[in-house]
Amino acid sequence: MATEAASTSGAAGAGGGGGSWVEGMSADNIKGLVLALSSSFFIGASFIVKKKGLKKAGASGVRAGVGGYSYLYEPLWWAGMITMIVGEVANFAAYAFAPAILVTPLGALSIIISAVLADIMLKEKLHIFGILGCALCVVGSTTIVLHAPQEREIESVAEVWDLATEPAFLFYAAIVLAATFVLIFRFIPQYGQTHIMVYIGVCSLVGSLSVMSVKALGIALKLTFSGMNQLIYPQTWMFTIFVVACIITQMNYLNKALDTFNTAVVSPIYYTMFTSLTILASVIMFKDWDRQNPTQIVTEMCGFVTILSGTFLLHKTKDMVDGLPPTLPIRIPKHDEDGYAAEGIPLRSATEGLPLRSPRAAE
Repeated sequence: MATEAASTSGAAGAGGGGGSWVEGMSADNIKGLVLALSSSFFIGASFIVKKKGLKKAGASGVRAGVGGYSYLYEPLWWAGMITMIVGEVANFAAYAFAPAILVTPLGALSIIISAVLADIMLKEKLHIFGILGCALCVVGSTTIVLHAPQEREIESVAEVWDLATEPAFLFYAAIVLAATFVLIFRFIPQYGQTHIMVYIGVCSLVGSLSVMSVKALGIALKLTFSGMNQLIYPQTWMFTIFVVACIITQMNYLNKALDTFNTAVVSPIYYTMFTSLTILASVIMFKDWDRQNPTQIVTEMCGFVTILSGTFLLHKTKDMVDGLPPTLPIRIPKHDEDGYAAEGIPLRSATEGLPLRSPRAAE
């Protein structure tokens, strides 16, 4: 019986991974995992390096928070920017090898990297509850990694296009686009400056579709580099156009959210909505859960909820000082000409923004 179960498990995974096996994971899933972890490290570190560059540039020129651009002449800031680009490229590549349900939630690990490096390099003390939040993120991420579905084997970008044009996903995409247009043209003019969910809703809805397109484009490039040219298919270029359009839309409304509301509030809410909708889109389009049993699915969801709990706890307490409650207003207060809030808290600059696939640490 045990031998039969093992054989069944191996056959199920072999159809989805394409490669050798290590501890029950396919070669493709392992590659995607390594790339996602590398992405988290590079992006988490990039915010700290960029912030050190901003501080150094602000000490000898006009601060970015009040419209200065002296940081463009600071090598340290550019080092941080290059590090972030490397992280985003690794994240892009991860989607070509592993399911979105594995890659996307791991974005929370960059929060840990950022928090730990901030404690070491910027002397921003990590509160005990922040340490607990980091531990929860690690536990949740480990749970998802151990129970993530195997990547399905895809032979061409045309096959991905067929998945994207199935009735179930077309229905989801239609709902997402309709909701996005309603938010942009009906709710943003009236409630954009007062309700945080409006801007974040647009970013998250569009983001779920952009990740599916990024994954399709990543698969096309992976197949092309392996010798099966996918650039000759019009579907590849259609996915490319859609990726660009989605990224521009996300960048626009995420910047509006960061400019209007406190980053510590934007980040966990955006992470929750973006990741939840991305997982839903992936389950519908790539049918990730069709290759899993109910126990694995429930375990993955528990891991995701654990990551959410750690993310909220870490963001909620990152400005907390022992014995004092955190002061995190939702709206960013008006600032004076020095670029500081009335309470003396420096305003966060748009140059310290968030990546498009998930709201990693903002500092």
